[in-house]
Amino acid sequence: MAAHQNDTNPTGISDFLLNCFVRSPRWQLWLSLPLSLLFLLAMGANAILLITIRLEASLHEPMYYLLSLLSLLDIVLCLTVIPKVLAIFWFDLRPISFSACFLQMYIMNSFLAMESCTFMVMAFDRYIAICHPLRYPSIITDQFVLKAVIFIVARNIFMCGPIPILSARLHYCRRNVIENCICANMSVSRLSCDDVTLNRLYQFAGGWTLLGSDLILIFLSYFLILRAVLKLRAEGAVAKALSTCGSHFILILFFSTILLVFVLTHVAKRKVSPDVPVLLNVLHHVIPAALNPIVYGVRTQEIKQGIQKLLKKGW
Repeated sequence: MAAHQNDTNPTGISDFLLNCFVRSPRWQLWLSLPLSLLFLLAMGANAILLITIRLEASLHEPMYYLLSLLSLLDIVLCLTVIPKVLAIFWFDLRPISFSACFLQMYIMNSFLAMESCTFMVMAFDRYIAICHPLRYPSIITDQFVLKAVIFIVARNIFMCGPIPILSARLHYCRRNVIENCICANMSVSRLSCDDVTLNRLYQFAGGWTLLGSDLILIFLSYFLILRAVLKLRAEGAVAKALSTCGSHFILILFFSTILLVFVLTHVAKRKVSPDVPVLLNVLHHVIPAALNPIVYGVRTQEIKQGIQKLLKKGW
């Protein structure tokens, strides 16, 4: 599609073309079915989890409110990315408007950071539950959850706002083909005729400040939890304590492992196909979303019982 002038923005183009898997076009055919199944699983599992927590009175507790927030973030991230990717795979609908591209960029960056921050708050919740159980009801209250949600949303809305703004202000005068399935910041910015040093610096500094600080606090919480657990003397106390935070730790591993592999492939981009980071970027928006509610549903007895009650009422 030829680039053409648009009077509504200062750039020389009005839309972009998303070009998935430039060097491995056959991947689109093979990935379309598993990706669509993962998407349906993510939507269905998170919807069931949200309905269960909403309808089951025994789940109206701070920990499950945070889990509901995580499910909402997963749903938004999936809906922002996967339908467009599947439209490209199935119908070759590669064009994306200038405004839609930068909106997608903003939602991906801000909601991914919100998800990381939610994991951090959940880690603090588990730390208090295990290391200070007598103080848990007075510290982790509904008011605490409300304040935490406000902090999660406000921090990441304002911190991630400059990312699409910096990209949108650039002048796109030549190419409009993004070699990615999504409007990732640097994939878009590198098409510009302007200097993108500021974009790179903010993406790097912002990413490591937000995600890096969250991961440090998460693993610090689990270090303190492990240290406290190993001091327990009562029979079965260690297993019970570890089971309490096991589901959460598994979710963090899903989230951080895919993110780490994605970063490492970018660092070693000369040794791997450029399509690999693109694939990992897409999968990072759907695999954790599909697995998060399943892990909690399988490992948490209260949620499992709530889902069973919901299914019985449905029948």
